Amino acid sequence: MRDKIYFITDAHLGTGPDTAQREHQLCQWLESIRADARMLFLLGDMFDYWFTYRYVVPRGHIRLLGKLAEMADDGVELHYFLGNHDMWLFDYLTSEMSITMHDDPALMTIDGKRFLIGHGDGLGHLDPHYDRLRRIFRSRLNQRLFSCLPQWLTFGIATGWSRKSRSSHPVESERYMGDSREGIVLHCRQQMMNEPIDFCVFGHRHTPLSRIITADNGRQSLYVNVGDWLDHRSYAVYTHSDGLQLCEWAFQQR
Repeated sequence: MRDKIYFITDAHLGTGPDTAQREHQLCQWLESIRADARMLFLLGDMFDYWFTYRYVVPRGHIRLLGKLAEMADDGVELHYFLGNHDMWLFDYLTSEMSITMHDDPALMTIDGKRFLIGHGDGLGHLDPHYDRLRRIFRSRLNQRLFSCLPQWLTFGIATGWSRKSRSSHPVESERYMGDSREGIVLHCRQQMMNEPIDFCVFGHRHTPLSRIITADNGRQSLYVNVGDWLDHRSYAVYTHSDGLQLCEWAFQQR
């Protein structure tokens, strides 16, 4: 019975010495949920870097793409929220397997419940420097100019940038810093001022977390940060009877 809704985020395939193993385990997990999944939300940064060219497909990730295509053919409704590492996916997944792409967080009603769903980068506007970079990266003009560069050069730039960002990213910044210092939570609480929201589901922070958050008007919502597939192999699942739960995949060696 297809009655479960799954959320997964931040696999960052293409980086790290274990990327092949990570993809293999991810495909194991997708196969394990294939029979009961009604919807699957990929919350961004599944790839450490992606740029969609008109005629060229980036090398790698074929097992994940094939598994997603199988699920789409099975009738699973797939959604992909662009992250800060794979914001240049454009229409590739839509044209190949009818995945619904989302540039920004979306408010959706599922089984009568209100879900606020997204990746999470740039929310709350706590980092003006990143806000400027995000505007530059999402500029259509800059994207066209970038696509004119040789592909070996664009991949070199992107992977170098990613390594530098990760090496300068302190582990402490992945810990929950409190409602007033978490950009995603600030965004959620602001949206809750406008209308009731039952669940806020995001990624980006790489820290699995489930907690009740409260807006200034007293409205409450369950905030779940799905964590990541990079280190935690965590995911979230929703059913009408059990609500939204944060889980960790215990993969099987094969």
